[in-house]
Amino acid sequence: MAESMVFFSKDVLIIKPPKKSAVVLRLIVFTFSMVFGVYVCSICFKQINIQTKNMFLDNEVIERPCCNAIVDRSQIPFLHYPKPKTFDRLECAGNPVRLFAILSMQRSGSGWFETLLNSHVNVSSHGEIFGPKIRRENISSIIKTLDSVYNLDWFTSSSKNECSAAIGFKWMLNQGLMEHPEEIKDYFNDKGVSIIFLLRRNVLRRLVSMLANSYDKGAKVLNGVHVSHVHSHEEASALSKYKPTINISSLALDLREMEATAMKALEYFNSTRHMILYYEDLIKNPSKLMEVQDFLKLPRMKLTSRQVKIHKGPLSEHIKNWGDVNRTLYGTTYEKFLQADY
Repeated sequence: MAESMVFFSKDVLIIKPPKKSAVVLRLIVFTFSMVFGVYVCSICFKQINIQTKNMFLDNEVIERPCCNAIVDRSQIPFLHYPKPKTFDRLECAGNPVRLFAILSMQRSGSGWFETLLNSHVNVSSHGEIFGPKIRRENISSIIKTLDSVYNLDWFTSSSKNECSAAIGFKWMLNQGLMEHPEEIKDYFNDKGVSIIFLLRRNVLRRLVSMLANSYDKGAKVLNGVHVSHVHSHEEASALSKYKPTINISSLALDLREMEATAMKALEYFNSTRHMILYYEDLIKNPSKLMEVQDFLKLPRMKLTSRQVKIHKGPLSEHIKNWGDVNRTLYGTTYEKFLQADY
């Protein structure tokens, strides 16, 4: 036949396969090789993708701050990891920051107390940030200001470095705080802000300090410049020479309103994490500063201030119409403030 040839040589039969069978065999081998090659390549690509994905996941875990195993779990809501827009926290990005606010009233020792806090290497307290009315004209401007402070994007002379452990400021009760108590309370609770109430028991001494400070705004006793705080005994002596005349017709009412304002603030923000601190206790018992540092979960340090107290000694030396004031308050609940020397 034409398709195949058969040869007989003695007992051997040799059959030569047709040429078309060889071509088909080569095609089968080639196809198998291609399929196997594609399979091997697909496996390699899958392994590469898995490794790449794991690498990204590892990076994500490294960047995400984690809670220290020794941290009290109840404190986690008060630990924050800010990401400032104005600078990079670098290696401190994983260090937690605690947020706080000092709620107080003018001439209650808040300026002195804040300098003590700022002497701590890990604390930045930014003063009366709500002094300018534009920052407290409505709740939106208040929240915007708070967010900037607590995100570490607020810069003052009190600003520390990117490794600050506690960030805060002082907020006077008459600077928008009492106009929006519900919204601000919710903000404090949502953000885990710790509150330090700094109050003054002797509201009579506070009144004397307020009147003297108001007088100096116009008189500018020290070299034509108004100052609310001093750093030398000479300056303190110069300012204390002014003796205000107190309006005795409204004195009892004025003192009662000061106390009522403080009590109302305590009531408004009672549901926050807070501590109550009195100026008189700080004066008489410096160990109170250790309690403040423990409250903010800070490493204990000796806190110092350069400020000097202005009105020292008996109140009789600082009030012009002392006799009238003494007679007005004698026999009332405020009599105890007449002799208190702090």
